[in-house]
Order: sequence, then structure tokens, then C-alpha cells
Amino acid sequence: MRLFTTALLVVGSLFVGVEAGAQVPPATMPAPPPSAGGTPDALPFGIPYGSPIGADRAAQVVGTVLAEARKHPAWRFAITVVDPNGDLVYFYRMDGVQLGSIGVSEGKARTAARFRRETRAFYNQFETGHTYVATLDPTLVASPGGFPLIDHGAIIGAVGCSGGTGDQDATVCKAGADSIH
Repeated sequence: MRLFTTALLVVGSLFVGVEAGAQVPPATMPAPPPSAGGTPDALPFGIPYGSPIGADRAAQVVGTVLAEARKHPAWRFAITVVDPNGDLVYFYRMDGVQLGSIGVSEGKARTAARFRRETRAFYNQFETGHTYVATLDPTLVASPGGFPLIDHGAIIGAVGCSGGTGDQDATVCKAGADSIH
């Protein structure tokens, strides 16, 4: 009889445990995702495309980037200027720059031209967890150092710099972008 009573207590405690688990309230639902910001009246980064930059003017942009880079003797860069479609117009590689920076500078310039914004905008999106950006274009470069070249309110191309940190790349590249009047 004692064995029967012990078995009954064990089986009974299992039912109590199951019933108690069933009475636990369900987990709260996760918070909804943040708003996408509504629907703006104007397109962000809606700068129109203009006539493409020529080689002589692109060389001047690169010259301004080089002047800024030479203020920092240890800095080395690959510098690319592209037209509004992102196609190469002018390229310059400083002595001693890492070879991987060649393609990165071209990718930054192409991204800035085609998406009409500084490449830091994409970097910031990745840094805040918005990895969908990678699905926009397989050639997109989400790293600081790419700037559209804007002349009289229209994009005539873009400049991309690579070889330093993202902030170093952006510092020298911005000087080139700012040289367009």
C-alpha cells in the first residue's frame, strides 16, 4: 500500500506541475518595428543628374584631394572620380597605398553617384542595424569616403577615396567634393 501511495503522489505532482505551467500567462508580444517615418512630399536625395564631369575637371578634384592628403604625410589614398552613372573618368593612386583600396575607392565613387548621397549614409544604416541596405545593389559600398560632385544643383559625378580609416577617407574626399563650385 505504501508503494501505491507513493506512486499516486508522484503522478499527482506531475499533473499539478503541468497544470501550473498551463496557467502561466503567454509571453508579451514584441514591440512593433519603428515607423518608417511616413510618406514625405519630396524625395530624399532627389538631386537631379547633370552633364558628366570631364577629365580636366576631374583632375582638378583629384588635385584638391591630394593637397588635403599631403597635409598628413603618413596618409595614402586611391582616388577615383566617376560620371553620374558611376563609370570611371579619372583615377589616381598615391605611392604606398594598399592595393585593396583601388577597387574600394571606385566602389565608393560609384555608390555616391548612383545613389546621390555620401556613402556614410549607408555606413550609418549598417551601424544602426539596417542591414537591408546590402540588398539594394551588390556593388554598393557602405563606408565613409564617397561624395557626389554637385555643380549648380546637379550631380556631375562623384569622388571616392580609400586607403585610410573611414574618417580619413572622408576628410580628404570631402575637400575634393567641396572644390566643385
